[in-house]
Amino acid sequence: METIFFGGGCFWCVEAPFLLLKGVQKVTPGYMGGRYKSPTYESVCSGQTGHAEVVKVEFDAKAISHASLFDVFFTIHDPTTLNKQGADEGTQYRSIVFIEEFNYDNAKVLLSEKNSSSIFENPIVTEIIPVGPKDWSGESGDIKKTFWSAENYHQNYFNNNKNNAYCSAVISPKITKIRQSYFELVKG
Repeated sequence: METIFFGGGCFWCVEAPFLLLKGVQKVTPGYMGGRYKSPTYESVCSGQTGHAEVVKVEFDAKAISHASLFDVFFTIHDPTTLNKQGADEGTQYRSIVFIEEFNYDNAKVLLSEKNSSSIFENPIVTEIIPVGPKDWSGESGDIKKTFWSAENYHQNYFNNNKNNAYCSAVISPKITKIRQSYFELVKG
């Protein structure tokens, strides 16, 4: 089992598409990249903690590749806008990937390939940061690389709140796009 963390706007919008994918065992919304311990949703939304809303994706690399995960990630958000996704603005919505150290070089190559393709009109601003299990667990003491799980009501948000106006207007189209564009990656 491998772990990767993706931040690309509201974590509800990132969590739901990744939950659809074959090989993805668990997706947990949370916070990373900030200066303070034990952030809360309210403190992160203030923009004062430096944290990004991210999802922790635990997956079987034999069932889904890093390249496929990156393809989905770059499909569900705009990696060319700094600190902004749609109406959401602030550093908490930045495009960021925390990836296991042994996959860092591969991730930089994937990012470079995306940047040099003609997919996006503007340059990609996604940050890629190497981490290890001792980092995201908090054992290393590096607060910026520590993963803080979001409050329970954020977990599986889309599936628990499909009738919510935000879910219908913003997340549902992302789900449809993934089902259509990556149907071979979607669980049956």
